Amino acid sequence: MTFSRRAFLSASAGLTLAPLLSARARAATLPRDADVVVVGAGAAGIAAARRIQAAGRKVIVLEASAQIGGRCATDSSTFDVPLDLGARWLHTPETNVLVKLARGAGIEVSPSPPSQKLRIGRRNARAAETEDLLATFVRATRAIDEAARRGDGSCAAALPKDLGDWGATVDFALGAYATGKDLKDLSVLDQSRAEDRAISVATRQGLGAVMAKLGESVPVALSTPATRIAWSGRDIGVETAAGRIAAHAIIVTVSSNVLNAGAIKFTPELPKRQLDAASKLTLGSYDRVVLELKGNPLGLGRDELMIEQSTNSRTGALFANIGGSSLCTVDVAGSFGRGLAAQGEAAMTGFATEWLIKLFGSDVKNAVQRSKVTRWDTAPFILGAMSAAAPGGQLARRVLAEPMGSLFIAGEATHETLWGTVDGAWQTGERAADAALKRIGAVKEREPEKSMRTKQRRQRSSGTGLE
Repeated sequence: MTFSRRAFLSASAGLTLAPLLSARARAATLPRDADVVVVGAGAAGIAAARRIQAAGRKVIVLEASAQIGGRCATDSSTFDVPLDLGARWLHTPETNVLVKLARGAGIEVSPSPPSQKLRIGRRNARAAETEDLLATFVRATRAIDEAARRGDGSCAAALPKDLGDWGATVDFALGAYATGKDLKDLSVLDQSRAEDRAISVATRQGLGAVMAKLGESVPVALSTPATRIAWSGRDIGVETAAGRIAAHAIIVTVSSNVLNAGAIKFTPELPKRQLDAASKLTLGSYDRVVLELKGNPLGLGRDELMIEQSTNSRTGALFANIGGSSLCTVDVAGSFGRGLAAQGEAAMTGFATEWLIKLFGSDVKNAVQRSKVTRWDTAPFILGAMSAAAPGGQLARRVLAEPMGSLFIAGEATHETLWGTVDGAWQTGERAADAALKRIGAVKEREPEKSMRTKQRRQRSSGTGLE
């Protein structure tokens, strides 16, 4: 029995993880000055740089890692098919500019998984059981929306007390799986205001390939962390180990956890208002265990998505037979996922294998060929998955996006409704670029068409117009 996409895919993680094997390696020569310096070459950084380039302004992107893409990361070498280790979906394809850009760049865009299954023990759920879960999802989301109208508290506190056997499943699907955090750690206002993400598409080449293609024309200095940013006064610029770049404006697109860690120093220090906002938008934990399973021991179709009726937080989400291959991923998240990842690769692979054995039988164990895991909480230039507002912290997104003189902060954490998605990150990059261009005088008001025609007639009558 399949789920409706709204009930399941809207609960799936949008923007997750960190880079491993993204764009082809290249590095721009570090200039001494630029109109705008962009810190971070993820979706927001690439979007900002493209916008600035289109305005005819000089831009340089500083990327701390050895590849562009940020949390869009595709492994194209370990297995027989490209595998997204990070972000997996793009949302609302009819209006999503990234879908249009991807297609224009020759990237194949595919519909979201054709079906989503619910597993109860060793069997698929019956129709009545699936309907019962869907009805419970509806009750839970309505309760969260109702609580949001009264204020900004915890999602867990807003839930009905009689969810019964579905309580742990709802907590996983709406909490850890959707955001990287358990429901008790999530703002009801943030969840209620989130834009609908029910209709999703993926790319066969992977979202890392999309970012690589869209970033080809952008000047990026790889393996060049920003160490200090001077953003006020006459001496605006960004310091790196390779030298200093003077600028008129600076756009910072690093994650909220990187900001909170203080890895980049600011002169003057960031205002307390922005620091407090970042502290309320910390990244959740979300990791992926990849298993190559010979002979399809799960008996599932191509690109099938599955969760179980869980009794506690020790659970995951299965994405089976990716692209028609023998690859399956088990995603773990929230407090359980964070603790599991901290134990190391063997513990993560062991859990995923035992979990699948519990649901599908002992044939799974002998079918495992190769495996791979991600551990993004320890990725130094990301430090987690996606931003998830703490109870009372939803308004922090708008605060973090506020321009500060010549400094602008972008990234999925600053989008009020599309946080946690590649789409949202891209939009905030373009928004910050427009604000920076306006700051440095690059955006001029277009003369009304009537006044332009009058000006041209005067030029022709005075003999100064072109023939």
